[in-house]
Amino acid sequence: MITSAEEFIRLRASFDRAEYSRAAHEAAPMEVWEEVVDRFPEYRRWVAHNKTVPLEILARLADDGDEQVRWTVAGKNKLTSTLLVKLATDRSEVVRRRILHRRHLPIEVVRLLLEDPVEEIRRAAQARVSGE
Repeated sequence: MITSAEEFIRLRASFDRAEYSRAAHEAAPMEVWEEVVDRFPEYRRWVAHNKTVPLEILARLADDGDEQVRWTVAGKNKLTSTLLVKLATDRSEVVRRRILHRRHLPIEVVRLLLEDPVEEIRRAAQARVSGE
């Protein structure tokens, strides 16, 4: 288990494959995730990348000012319908596109994407509905 924000940063920055992998796969207490998000904004994307990060942290990161962070969150499998709706209406086209790459999408999310301002996103959502 990752026990501090500093440990997470050290693991993520490591050139040792085993340590780098720990940053992506090991759990940490909620306080550690919160500290990384609050103190080390440049590592928020890597927090979202972690396989064990709690939904509460993903919800915070879904509002992040950095498009890359939100894009990473949009690719997570464990997102709730509420988070999927939020990301399907994100101001960034690349975040909305990322939602379309998910295997399963709630119909309410597909409906939102059918109304997207970007024609290509609307077409991709329609293809999902049509089973293409």
